[in-house]
Amino acid sequence: MAHPLATLFVGLLTTYLGIGAAFAAAFVVRGVDRIDPMASGAGWGFRLLITPGATLFWPLLLVRWVAGAPQPPVETNAHRRLAGRRP
Repeated sequence: MAHPLATLFVGLLTTYLGIGAAFAAAFVVRGVDRIDPMASGAGWGFRLLITPGATLFWPLLLVRWVAGAPQPPVETNAHRRLAGRRP
């Protein structure tokens, strides 16, 4: 008999990936063009290539898609802050 915790984990993982697969199908057709203008007009090879990532990272991509973020956020780190300063 399976452990209840293992059964719960597998059920949650299956649900997460199911939602991710449904999201990825819509995202590769419409969403990727909205959040990345460079992907506009990309072929189906590219879209097939990004499908596994869209399936796994669907919560992050959904937030960007809903927000309509046209460009990736600019990374802020110590090097960029120092590079922006003039001596």
